[in-house]
Amino acid sequence: MKTDLVRCRLPVLDSPTHIVPVMVGDARRVRAITDELVERHAIYVQPINAPTVPAGTERIRITPGPLHSDAMIEHLADSLAQTFSRHEVLP
Repeated sequence: MKTDLVRCRLPVLDSPTHIVPVMVGDARRVRAITDELVERHAIYVQPINAPTVPAGTERIRITPGPLHSDAMIEHLADSLAQTFSRHEVLP
């Protein structure tokens, strides 16, 4: 999964666990992005806001599991890239 997210130039944070944090850096944007992912792409990912993380470091938390197929992961990565671009999180 991390390889696909990096391929899409998503801001993946380093993590030694299976949890994959993707940086957004803004509370309103992280909520808008996660809402749009559900509405447009039928993908639920967890938004993480302050006080769980410091303000300005808001992120999406992705937790892949063994039942997620390669096609599902590719769909997630492409959907995230499109949504991040629309919300001006990616260049």
